Amino acid sequence: MAAATVRLTARALLLDMDGTLVDSDAVVERCWGRWAERQGLDPAEVLAVAHGRQGHATMAALLPHRPVEVNLAENEQMLAAERADTEGVVPVPGAPAFLAALAGLPHALVTSADEALARVRMAAAELPLPPVLVTAESVGASKPDPEGFLKGAAALGHAPADCLAFEDSGAGIAAARAAGIRVIGVGPRAAAHHPDALAPTLDAVTVTADQDGVLTVTVLA
Repeated sequence: MAAATVRLTARALLLDMDGTLVDSDAVVERCWGRWAERQGLDPAEVLAVAHGRQGHATMAALLPHRPVEVNLAENEQMLAAERADTEGVVPVPGAPAFLAALAGLPHALVTSADEALARVRMAAAELPLPPVLVTAESVGASKPDPEGFLKGAAALGHAPADCLAFEDSGAGIAAARAAGIRVIGVGPRAAAHHPDALAPTLDAVTVTADQDGVLTVTVLA
């Protein structure tokens, strides 16, 4: 049975970056693959955990007995490696037009990347930065904790229930749901986590605003 077109309304949009706006999988696979090999771990198993989380949270999940300070130090090394590697970083199909449609409308970036990495990747993909950034420095807990999405909603001046999140990862979808925010999943990773609507890419998404500021998000079947 074909999926139906879905229409959701909101007052503001909260956007993940990696896998949602920016396809950075090539860099993530290279950097985390090297880390996995150094730890004697299966790269595929590491990547299954890494998407959507801050690096130190991924390390803690995979190596729970390691001291926190070791994870934090290696996370800084990982971020530096990721900032230096932009080969293969491209926009998710439809992202340029999607962000262009949001110009002047309330939206925020809610990412597990730090601000420097977010700026590097958005620039590499030639995408404009949203007016509000919630990055790793903004929160005390990584996704799947809801803190980032709650801060994004608050910064835009809207209740979580009046927002929509766009996410690709299980950790991100769980974070949005824990914040009481409906989720539009983007891409194949999102499908297994049963978002409120699923878009294969942002080419399938349109956003319109009425005179009262209500945003209608349509996800085409």
